[in-house]
Amino acid sequence: MRRERIVVDLALWALVSAPVVLWAVVRDGGPWWRAVSGVAVLAAGIALSRFLPLTALLLTVVLALTTTLELWTPAYAIALATFGCLAGRRTALARPALHAFAGTAAVGLLLTRIAHRDLWTWLTQLTTLAFAVMVPWLVGRYARQYAQLIDTGWLLADRLEREQRGAADRARLRERSRIAGDMHDSLGHELSLIAVRAAALEVDPSLGAKQQSAAGELRAAAGDATARLRDIIGVLRENDEAAPVAPTGESVTDQVKRAQESGMEVELRGEVPAGDLAPMTRRAVHRTVQESLTNAAKHAPGARVTVVLTRSDSALKVTVTSTARSAGPAPDPPGSGTGLVGLDERIRLAGGVLTHGPLPAGGFEVTATLPPAPGPPPLRTPETSPLARELARARQQVRRRLKQAIWVPLAETAAIGALIGAVGLFTRYETVLDRSQYELIRVGDARADVRPRLPPHSMENAPDGAPQQSAGPECTYYRTSIFASLPAYRLCFADGKLVSKAVVAETVVSRAIASRAIAS
Repeated sequence: MRRERIVVDLALWALVSAPVVLWAVVRDGGPWWRAVSGVAVLAAGIALSRFLPLTALLLTVVLALTTTLELWTPAYAIALATFGCLAGRRTALARPALHAFAGTAAVGLLLTRIAHRDLWTWLTQLTTLAFAVMVPWLVGRYARQYAQLIDTGWLLADRLEREQRGAADRARLRERSRIAGDMHDSLGHELSLIAVRAAALEVDPSLGAKQQSAAGELRAAAGDATARLRDIIGVLRENDEAAPVAPTGESVTDQVKRAQESGMEVELRGEVPAGDLAPMTRRAVHRTVQESLTNAAKHAPGARVTVVLTRSDSALKVTVTSTARSAGPAPDPPGSGTGLVGLDERIRLAGGVLTHGPLPAGGFEVTATLPPAPGPPPLRTPETSPLARELARARQQVRRRLKQAIWVPLAETAAIGALIGAVGLFTRYETVLDRSQYELIRVGDARADVRPRLPPHSMENAPDGAPQQSAGPECTYYRTSIFASLPAYRLCFADGKLVSKAVVAETVVSRAIASRAIAS
């Protein structure tokens, strides 16, 4: 791995150093000491790029500035782009790089003013910084985010593979819970009814003492079997999962009739045909009646139970009310409480609401309110894993970096265009000579006396139409307005004195154009 890094670094050094050497050759040998020092600095930048990539980039920028104040030079163009891309690829935070870019722009402006160069030099620096450094930096940032997205995807894939290996274990646990629910809802119900019937025989006066004792033993055996069943259910059932169960298919009338045959005093009011109900609602009704009758037989033997079914356009209501238990054998110990918990989950999945609790006058009531035609059962939103959230965040960052790589160069182009206009206006402003100052200037004044009255800069070239002078006094031109080149002021100096001054008007331009047309 280390050897591969060395090979890559040497290749990068050769790539960024070749233009420096070629530029020195093209310039007839040039100052070789400058080329050699540049190659050495680039070697130091390559060495620092893996640990301090932003420092390596700044070294290259300083090297290009010392070569030409405009920052743009063919010798270091590839180096600027390469180190800019490496800084974006190897830097985690973007803010230090943005501060470095802003500092470079500010230092470039300061150097431009110190060197008494116009703002076009600084504008060239900004253009080079934007397109030769910042755009490659954005490309490097995008590559970094994309690599992070790939790494996060592999981590998530490994996580999903481990979860799949545990799917079989979870399936076995769910099956154990389902078995526990079936045992509770079917065997528990039957054992409770056996215990109730045995309790009724135990107090039946028509039987002899021997038969009553046998019935008592039968009741105790049924109670013991129920307790053992509850222990088994506790082993099989998961604490945090309700068991899905399937009803036996009997109607509410059949349930009530079986309970009555076992000796319970049960009354049914109302009936809803099973065919009129959705399967989920039908199972919920069956489970509500079954659980309520089982609890009444277990905890209140001898109590009177009333099952009421009412149906309206908006809801189906099942109410099971049991009175306080009558005198007789003591009821079984309280159960595990999972029956009502599972029933509540069943009702919730069917889109309904379950309420239950003791009555003020004694007894117990269970009420289930169900929609007659429920829609799909509500889904539990799975908790998003931290790794999945990280993957989504990485994808969002990659999309944002890609957008930045597209719109940032466009925004830079627009900003530089606006800056060009502003610099152009400012440059024109620095060549405007005030009329009052022009009138104070006299022919014969020394150049040193005239200079304080002049603007910081003169026009770079003579305006179109001004008379061309091949020899003679040195003439400079100044604008009279920021928005036009003509009319302009012309001042001519010779031997350190002002020898002439004039206003170059548009008529001069017209005469010059006319004379060129006649000559042609």
